[in-house]
Amino acid sequence: MDNTIAIGKFGEKEACNFLISHGYTVRETNWRLGHLEIDIVAQEPGANCLHVVEVKTRASDEDFDPMESITRAKIRRLVNAANGYITHYQLAMSVQFDVMIIVGTSERYDIRFYPDAFEPPLTTCR
Repeated sequence: MDNTIAIGKFGEKEACNFLISHGYTVRETNWRLGHLEIDIVAQEPGANCLHVVEVKTRASDEDFDPMESITRAKIRRLVNAANGYITHYQLAMSVQFDVMIIVGTSERYDIRFYPDAFEPPLTTCR
């Protein structure tokens, strides 16, 4: 297995463990709709809010800020994927976009959780 893929799988597993340990229910991992993907779909108990969690994992953050990879294009894809998820399952819920950064290796790592990391871009009708 490619080392990049292994690091990504490790990060997503640890992100799920983090969410579960903080009371979230993980509804889906790696949910796909065509070319769109959501790393983790989670929900807090009793909340009518769906958490779309983007996970970024790096062995090191030296000379690189993992949050820089959350670009406008990435946000647009996540918003479209979340809309597809809500539509597919016919859910009447609000959506929150969270980002989880995992830096390190399985021996030693740091988790940074950014709840409500960004707002979906708005479009206007004229």
